[in-house]
Amino acid sequence: MSDIIETPSPTLDLARFRPNVGIVLARHDGRVWLGRRADTNGPRNWQFPQGGVDEGEDLVDAALRELQEETGATTVSLLGRTHDWLPYAFPANYRRSKAARGWLGQKQIWFVFRFLGEDSEFNLATHDQIEFDRWRWAGLDEALDSVAEFKIETYRQVIEAFAPLILGPGPSADD
Repeated sequence: MSDIIETPSPTLDLARFRPNVGIVLARHDGRVWLGRRADTNGPRNWQFPQGGVDEGEDLVDAALRELQEETGATTVSLLGRTHDWLPYAFPANYRRSKAARGWLGQKQIWFVFRFLGEDSEFNLATHDQIEFDRWRWAGLDEALDSVAEFKIETYRQVIEAFAPLILGPGPSADD
């Protein structure tokens, strides 16, 4: 059974934000999967898998599809998800196809899965549109130093929500 993590409701109108899912893939030791975006230069081009939700598609199904398309991974177990959409706006100079189609940003439901397979399962070329050209296991907080700046606040919320599921509960007040 998975946990639904409560997240703050956004106060902005999300009608012009593209529906999207984000995926944190965690190993048994608490390390998480980060991929380097194939189409982005610079030091802040590592991120968690994510992708659009097809019309009428179930959100869990979208997350599993995107995970498989972007990483090749299928041997996973659902640990939890966020309850509300977590949005981020595209920067003013963002000129990619999603912005050209009129989207102001993306609204995401995030999922956390435990990876149960072997590293040999990862294949970054399983989909025609390759998202990542490299991948690595990293500490959960490393994602904040690696992701594009306009996604940092969303990543901060995701990490805060999922850390107990990935790393276990912290020390109690009685410790």
